[in-house]
Amino acid sequence: MTIRYGYGTNGLTDLRLDDALGLLADLGYDGVGLTLDHMHLDPMAPELAARTRKVAARLTELGLGVTVETGARYVLDPRRKHGPTLLDPDPEGRAARTGLLVTAVRVAADLGAHAVHCFSGITPDGTDPDTAWKRLEESITPVLDAAQAAGVPVAIEPEPGHLLADIAGFHHLRTLLGDPEPLGLTLDIGHCQCLEPASPADCVRDAGPWLRHVQIEDMRRGVHEHLPFGDGEIDFPPVLAALDATGYQGLTVVELPRHSHAGPDMARTSLDFLRSMGAPA
Repeated sequence: MTIRYGYGTNGLTDLRLDDALGLLADLGYDGVGLTLDHMHLDPMAPELAARTRKVAARLTELGLGVTVETGARYVLDPRRKHGPTLLDPDPEGRAARTGLLVTAVRVAADLGAHAVHCFSGITPDGTDPDTAWKRLEESITPVLDAAQAAGVPVAIEPEPGHLLADIAGFHHLRTLLGDPEPLGLTLDIGHCQCLEPASPADCVRDAGPWLRHVQIEDMRRGVHEHLPFGDGEIDFPPVLAALDATGYQGLTVVELPRHSHAGPDMARTSLDFLRSMGAPA
């Protein structure tokens, strides 16, 4: 198989970024899902461009690819998890999230990243669906414009409980926006198990033309909880075979954000598991 595996830094938050990158290279990962956060390439701190150049040099030194992820919980608001979102009732809040994503596009271009990941956010109380989708269209358009100019795709993730919660929601947004070239899909394999009507392998096959980023972990039907491999219900060999068959060239990033306390061990055992599941029969 030609799948390129990465590990998300949101599952290595107890490590300094330089140490996390060295760990992943030593374990044999192909890349990293780099979440821009206060402990790892803080997008809100001074001298971002200079700090980004140092990270880019380190990635090159280690031979690691990278995806830029934007799911930091409190990077914009220290009291509101993932707030504000692209759907925020406050225009200034929406603009702050748009600005963060535009910054992420610039960082991604400077790092040579293959995509920028994002999500819609939860529909605010009292907001009707039409209004929410309109806000999402308006908020993400400047991000797509920046991505077009930078040559870096934006990969939006269907997230359980969000306005854009599933693959059908991605296609709805794609249609509303007129199918813009920079807009792609982040497919989380666990989320497919959690809520999609099709199997995870079928989800991969159906999503193939739009895949720009892939996240992977185990999960159970109807329960949005990211689990270590083997603790959930996913049958991985068909999923990995389907992913390999799509020709997707980006990273497939292990997503275990609640396991940072055991991050180095999880990174090691996760790669061992995935390699064993993708081995020829």
